Amino acid sequence: MNIDFALQQRLVCVAVIDRTEDAVPLAEALLQGGLKCIEVTFRTAGAAQSISAIRKQVPQIMVGAGTLLTPDNVLQAVDAGAQFGVSPGLSEAVSRTAREHNLPLFPGVVTPSEIMRALDLGWHHLKFFPAETFGGINALKALIGPFGHAGVKFIPTGGITAATLANYVAIPQVAAVGGSWMAERKLVAEKTWDKISSLTADALAMIAESHKK
Repeated sequence: MNIDFALQQRLVCVAVIDRTEDAVPLAEALLQGGLKCIEVTFRTAGAAQSISAIRKQVPQIMVGAGTLLTPDNVLQAVDAGAQFGVSPGLSEAVSRTAREHNLPLFPGVVTPSEIMRALDLGWHHLKFFPAETFGGINALKALIGPFGHAGVKFIPTGGITAATLANYVAIPQVAAVGGSWMAERKLVAEKTWDKISSLTADALAMIAESHKK
């Protein structure tokens, strides 16, 4: 899979799906709002099944597996059909397993040393997490200083909202923003699909507007 293609809309919906029967309606709601990329986190027992269901029934959506903490998580993600993986931190074991199974991975980084190690491991799309807790825009810009020329692209995630989205996408080295506000857990549990579609459309409109500036 071409990672740049998956991230071309510069937004990834990070979703926690408690009930697998909500996976397909959620994906359809995101698609209705115009978004074609979702990360299903491995924080629930049905994550792998949710990924599999979306891949089969909503093929227009790129599906990634998030919260990959162990090699077993990676294997589960691959078996479920995940098209990319996301980890909150930098694990050589997770990295190695992802490489062995040709799974594009966005490892989590927050320090210069972690970025350098990720580059050593061959990864250039890095999750800056948790973004807001670790300094937000100012911290990210400081990291871009020494690493921007190295081909690093960041995917800031964690605490980002509709109110701060534009600040992140204004940075050229931000490949995409990971966010959960458009499909937060409560909205999914309440099956408010129209609301999710509306919030998604608003976010994409905001990104489009930022590109004009």
